[in-house]
Amino acid sequence: MSRPPDPRPTERFTGLAGLYTQCRPGYPEAAVDFIVARCGLGAGSVLVDVGCGTGISTRLFAGRGVAVIGIEPNGDMRARAEAVATPPAAPVYRTGRAEATGLADAAAEAVLAAQAFHWFEPAAALREFHRVLKPAGWVALMWNERDPSDPFTAAYGAVVGSTPEAAAVEGPRGRAGEALLSCPLFEEAMRASFPYAQSLDEEGVLGRAFSASYAPRQPQAAQQFADALRAVFARFQRDGRVVLRYETTVYSARRKPDPPPG
Repeated sequence: MSRPPDPRPTERFTGLAGLYTQCRPGYPEAAVDFIVARCGLGAGSVLVDVGCGTGISTRLFAGRGVAVIGIEPNGDMRARAEAVATPPAAPVYRTGRAEATGLADAAAEAVLAAQAFHWFEPAAALREFHRVLKPAGWVALMWNERDPSDPFTAAYGAVVGSTPEAAAVEGPRGRAGEALLSCPLFEEAMRASFPYAQSLDEEGVLGRAFSASYAPRQPQAAQQFADALRAVFARFQRDGRVVLRYETTVYSARRKPDPPPG
């Protein structure tokens, strides 16, 4: 599998923490339930959320009473995550990378990467996940991908996909979870999918689109991008809102035991 298109992917999100917090979707309860059940997570479990960003997925699992350690290399994103209170179990956030989390061996029952694994070097990240997992621990990789069977979502996707960098990010992202399915360090690998939807007003549509790291930033290109999004919104809106539909995919696998010494 190819490396991420940007050699410094963590820097792409500097300055986007506010939009990320306000406009990025969460994840379906069914997907969270699936991960909790498959990984056997409970009040005594530790989950490491790698590439946690502003803590969207981190808070979902902490809200279930799971002890969560969020690993995030981007200072802006991590600071925004730390600013949001999460009862009953407040996550702990640390600086680190997927390939070098800084955690001890066998530190967690599960490792999660939500909307993030496509930015990692897959083989090195999976080796690191294997190291920090307890015996028989689990990895879960989760993504929201747009559902092109929905007319509004398809029209929105056509605008977002027209940007110069979109294909370079979205193509690898859609295939990134396959690395876990074939990784020799893990077993019992599977893929599961769940429907999800995000209701947005016009400003929400703009914020959602501009929260992408590959959205245009130059003024003229950004204005044209915004105008195209407003036109799509106007065509599909009902009572000032639209629904952006996703298919949420979860790849999961159990850590294989270490080979016997000798």
